[in-house]
Amino acid sequence: MMNDQDTHAGGAADSGRAAAHDRAFKELRQPTPQEFDIRIAADGSWYHEGGLIGRPALVKLFSTVLRREADGSYWLVTPVERGRIEVEDAPFIITALAVSGAGEAQQLTFRTNVDDEVHLGPGYPLAMRMPSQGGEDLRPYIMVRDGLEALVARPVFYELAEMSQPGPDGLLGVWSGGAFFALEGEDR
Repeated sequence: MMNDQDTHAGGAADSGRAAAHDRAFKELRQPTPQEFDIRIAADGSWYHEGGLIGRPALVKLFSTVLRREADGSYWLVTPVERGRIEVEDAPFIITALAVSGAGEAQQLTFRTNVDDEVHLGPGYPLAMRMPSQGGEDLRPYIMVRDGLEALVARPVFYELAEMSQPGPDGLLGVWSGGAFFALEGEDR
């Protein structure tokens, strides 16, 4: 006859074996890293082996498995494959802007070239910075998801500039989601 102590001890052993099995299975399923010949150009166009990927649905699908590692590298990750890709600037481009409300209660909503919708605010901020590949001018970038940014296209930035106003720090910028986002650098 089995008592509670026997059941508990067996349960712990079974739990330990299950955890070890799960770790082993996870390691077995880890795809071998590869180098994919895929490049996202600075204008947001995707290329494979030098040729433009012309199907928007395919680009959108790839964008859903795009990841950025802590070292700044970009990867396409599926359950069976993992491959590094090249990103010239930002992987996405902000192509449209919608505005609701006004002043400090204003909410700006952006759409990317792969149809991600982003509500500008503290969790999804706008930052003015130099492009990662170098350059002379500050550019506006918005956090889209999971460490992936979008460059704000020039026409959308002009819309933001038209609605800009001086903020608490005296810099020109816009309000969204209860936060102020400067559209210029500190050293104007």
